[in-house]
Amino acid sequence: MANIDWSKLTFSYTKTNTILRSTFKDGAWTPVESLTDDYISLSTYAGALHYAIECFEGLKAFRGKDGQIRLFRPEENAKRLQRSAKYLGIEAPSTEMFVEMCKQIVKENIDFLPPYEATGASLYLRPTLIGSNPQLGVQSSKESTFLILCSPVGAYVGGALDAVDVVIARNYDRAAPNGSGAFKVGGNYACSLYSLNVAHELGYKAVLYLDPATKKFIDEFNSSNFFAIKGNSYITPKSDSILPSITNMSLETVAAHLGMEVERRPVPVEELSTFEEVGECGTAVVITPVHKLVDKPFLESEEETVYTYGDGQCGPKSLKLYNYIRGIQRGEIEDVFGWNVFVD
Repeated sequence: MANIDWSKLTFSYTKTNTILRSTFKDGAWTPVESLTDDYISLSTYAGALHYAIECFEGLKAFRGKDGQIRLFRPEENAKRLQRSAKYLGIEAPSTEMFVEMCKQIVKENIDFLPPYEATGASLYLRPTLIGSNPQLGVQSSKESTFLILCSPVGAYVGGALDAVDVVIARNYDRAAPNGSGAFKVGGNYACSLYSLNVAHELGYKAVLYLDPATKKFIDEFNSSNFFAIKGNSYITPKSDSILPSITNMSLETVAAHLGMEVERRPVPVEELSTFEEVGECGTAVVITPVHKLVDKPFLESEEETVYTYGDGQCGPKSLKLYNYIRGIQRGEIEDVFGWNVFVD
C-alpha cells in the first residue's frame, strides 16, 4: 500500500501507477492501453482543445468492512457518459467496456485504494472522453479518446460533513435554457468559474444558481445538486438545465426506502425560508450540509437576505441519508438495491 497519510487526503491530484486509454477510430475502439505517464500526446488541432468537445464522469471505489472492493453504481456513470457523448456527437464506450476499464484501473492502482479504516477516503475515478482527431471546422469529432484516471481523495470541501456557507449568483448562470446543463460536459464547469472565484473571494464555499430562464426557481450548485428537507420530505429541483446526479438519484431512493416523501419538482426561491435542512449532493461529497445560504440582488452586492439552517452541523435527516449511502458503499449495510459492483 502507498505510503500516504490517508487522514490528510483532500480532493486533489495524487500521482498513481497508471491511467488507461482507448481511441475510437475507423469504426472501432483500439485495445486498452495501460500508461504510466499521466501526460498524453494529442494533436494541437484536437476538437477538445478548441471547441470543448469533451465530457467526463466521476465515481469512487471503496474497501469494504468485509475486505471486498466495491464500485458504486458504475453502470449509471456509463449511461450518463453515453448521453453526454450523444449530445456532443462523438462515440462513447459501451457500458461493458466502461465498467471493465473501471475495474482494471482499480486493480492496477490498488496500492492507492485507501484502507477501510480511513473514514471519508476513497479512490476517485475520472473517466474522460475527448474529441481527439485534428480539425479546424466546428463539428463533432470523428475520433474520440476514452481515458480513465484515478486518485485517492478525501473530502471535497473542508472535512466530511462540515457545514458550509453558500451564495446565490443571480447575475450569473452555469447553463442556458435548452442548453447543455443536463450533460456532464466540461464547458458547464468553465461557465461557473468566474462567479465561483468571486464567491470564494467573498468567503463562500459554493455558488447556487437559479433557473436561467426566469430566475425564480432553484437549479443547482456549481458542482453538485441541491436538496432540502422539510418535515418528512426530501425535496430536490426538477429542471431541464441541471445535471442528473447519480448521488441525488440514490438519495431519493434511500429516502423513500426509509419512509420519507420524495418530491422532485420546481423549487421557488421563496421556499428557502421553509426548509429545515439544505445541502449539496454529489459523488465527491455524497452530502455537504449548508449552514448559511445568502441571497443577493447580484453576487457583488452588499445587500443580502440570509437563510440559516441548523447549528453548523449536518442535520439529522441528512445525516441519516448520508450514513445509509456510505454504509452501502463501505459494506456496512446490506445493498438491497444491487448498486455495488465488486472488483475481484
